[in-house]
Amino acid sequence: MELTLDDLGDAAVRRIWTALQDAGLPSQADHTGASNRPHTTLTVGEDISRAADTDLVAALPHLPVPCRLGAPVVFGHGRYTVALLVVPSAELLDLHAQVHRICLPHMTSGALPHTGPGSWTPHVTVARRIGAEQLAAVCEIAAAAREIESEFAGLRHWDGNARIVQPITG
Repeated sequence: MELTLDDLGDAAVRRIWTALQDAGLPSQADHTGASNRPHTTLTVGEDISRAADTDLVAALPHLPVPCRLGAPVVFGHGRYTVALLVVPSAELLDLHAQVHRICLPHMTSGALPHTGPGSWTPHVTVARRIGAEQLAAVCEIAAAAREIESEFAGLRHWDGNARIVQPITG
């Protein structure tokens, strides 16, 4: 399950993607699939039933949620991922916990541990598969955006097995 940004936040992140691409660096802009857009993953499981979507619509009427994107963060080793941290407000943490709780019974093998409450690092990815020699340049471009004030305006279900995205709200 993923939160999507409003138009202003989406455009701000895409400007970073474009700046990375223009600099000849890895960028999420390099991924041209229709489902590729700036987002924050809330929970991930090997398989989340589409029945979760209905339960989420019934329980989560409170979008949009304010969102502040902050400093770059680096994940991985060898080949890195650079993202912008999402400053976790109480409202966002509550939304995350609700989505996780609602989705858990609809997951075949449970959620990935790093997506559970208390272990989740909310972020929006700007580039993947970055070599160590490119890391400083990618972080510098990502950091140049400063803070991005936005809103999470939508919730979508990304089915990685079927490679299908289904909007739920927003």
